Amino acid sequence: MSVELELLAPAKNLECGKAAIDCGADAVYIGSQEFGARSAAGNSLDDIKELTEYAHIYRSKVFVTINTILYDSDIERAEALIHELYNIGVDAIIIQDMAIMEMKLPPVAIHASTQTHNTDINKIKFFDQKGLQRAVLARELSIDNIKEISANTDIELEYFIHGALCVSYSGQCYMSHHIGKRSANRGECGQPCRLKYSMTDSNDETVIPESHLLSLKDLNNTKNIEELALAGIKSFKIEGRLKDISYVKNVTSWYRKQLDLVIAKHPKFIKASSGVSAVGFEPDPEKSFNRGFTDYFANNRTKHIASPKTPKSKGEYIGKVTTVKKDHFIIDTDKNLANGDGLCFFNKKGELEGIKVNRSNKSKIYPNRQPQLRVGTEIYRNFNHEFDKTLKNATTVRKIDVKLAVSVSQNSITATVADEDNTLISHSKEISYNAVNNPERLKNQLETQFSKTGGTPYNVSDIIVEEPLNTFVTASVMNQLRREILESLTIRRIKNNRPDDYKLSELKPDYPEKMLMFNGNVTNSMAEQFYNNHNTAIAERGFELLKNSDNKVVMTTKHCLKFMANICPKYQKPNKVYKEPMYISNNKERFRLQFNCKECNMQIITTK
Repeated sequence: MSVELELLAPAKNLECGKAAIDCGADAVYIGSQEFGARSAAGNSLDDIKELTEYAHIYRSKVFVTINTILYDSDIERAEALIHELYNIGVDAIIIQDMAIMEMKLPPVAIHASTQTHNTDINKIKFFDQKGLQRAVLARELSIDNIKEISANTDIELEYFIHGALCVSYSGQCYMSHHIGKRSANRGECGQPCRLKYSMTDSNDETVIPESHLLSLKDLNNTKNIEELALAGIKSFKIEGRLKDISYVKNVTSWYRKQLDLVIAKHPKFIKASSGVSAVGFEPDPEKSFNRGFTDYFANNRTKHIASPKTPKSKGEYIGKVTTVKKDHFIIDTDKNLANGDGLCFFNKKGELEGIKVNRSNKSKIYPNRQPQLRVGTEIYRNFNHEFDKTLKNATTVRKIDVKLAVSVSQNSITATVADEDNTLISHSKEISYNAVNNPERLKNQLETQFSKTGGTPYNVSDIIVEEPLNTFVTASVMNQLRREILESLTIRRIKNNRPDDYKLSELKPDYPEKMLMFNGNVTNSMAEQFYNNHNTAIAERGFELLKNSDNKVVMTTKHCLKFMANICPKYQKPNKVYKEPMYISNNKERFRLQFNCKECNMQIITTK
């Protein structure tokens, strides 16, 4: 049995969504007007409809994020919005709040967002029993964890393969709301994890000096794509609903290549959509925004997953400085540097400092200002001017192969088109009889005119002109018939690829947890009703509704600062003992740390 593998790309807006599809995405996910986990990436229903129709031409899909927690005042609007999205024809809704499961929903597919804290096989089994189409797995899961989940469930599994990493388990971070009343679960995260903190023990002895302790590198699972597919991942998700179109084009094209290599190697895997993309550039994720790369916990715990020096993009490593002069410097590099490139390095203060290339002569750089560089300083390029220009100007097209057959009778011409998904369309036009003096020339004309597809989504891979050819046909009639039949094919494809109605299960299995505290994220009465219906009690409403947040766990993470400091008793042999509890702090905030070595995670707890 064939298994479809889906490349899922982010769409900040309509333009990014179309670009992702052109570059080979089998699906895109996009925020609607409200209730998306990126409040700055909302889109109108008209734009989502246009994107959905465009996607369905290629048998690609559009998923819409309704993945914030809801307040009672949101319920009516959220339910109405889901009905509108269903009427548009979107393929699925991505949710966090279980209130949605209690609504009078249209028959649209539901995906459980990673913000539903999908770390445990019992949680995935629950969603499977409830009839959800898909679960978006936690980024913290290893390939071995995924194998176990896949072997014991039938639900589709989605997994992040690239992009920014939340240091906390998704849906379990409350630092932003605690510090500035900006709820991550409401799409308004202020990213306090990217700030500087120092780590100290109870004797106020420094364990790790001030740095960006909670800021992680970006995810890059390029080397794990094949293993993830074999483990049971169906959808390979790129993070980035706030990223620009150049990022989306580059990273989507990169992973299209990686996934196609896996599909070519394993006959059981097939592509989840139609058409082939041709991009006018060589994709390279190193050349787009990145904080350095890690595959996080895909292969269990490894070192160097954090980016403590800076939360900003370093980009690609260029080389080390060998010479510093008054108006220029020289780098030992094999990279081609160009005017307009953005370079950066860590200065004497340990801060990331940027400069712009005004002029370059191979490895000799004349910057817009001469910084205080030393021989041996490592130089990175965080803006590749030529590559960015190539991305913006590149002609990217995606074409669906079609076969055409043309026949001519004394009073009509008929064209039949069949696409790679076996959609068949036939059109005829009346013509006046006019004897043909040169049938061979007419045949060549028919082949030429019907092979022209221009800006349509199609490529004519084969054309048959049936003989005999006894009636002359003008070029204008040929062109008109070709346009009509390809337009009809597009309309039919959009109609054919509208999703089937999807029905949730009426079963009410027990929810895996018997009692939920604030981190159950219950912030409305309908969600409470859902959990009660599944034999779970609500002991405490969600963090955003608490009157007092003293001594509350505001983050749970697998990024362990003991491990980072080389004092982990489980994996390392500490040469020094610090007095617990330990703390992280800056000049504004102080948090207590709690280490759960059995579960191999760390909790960050408020102290006031």
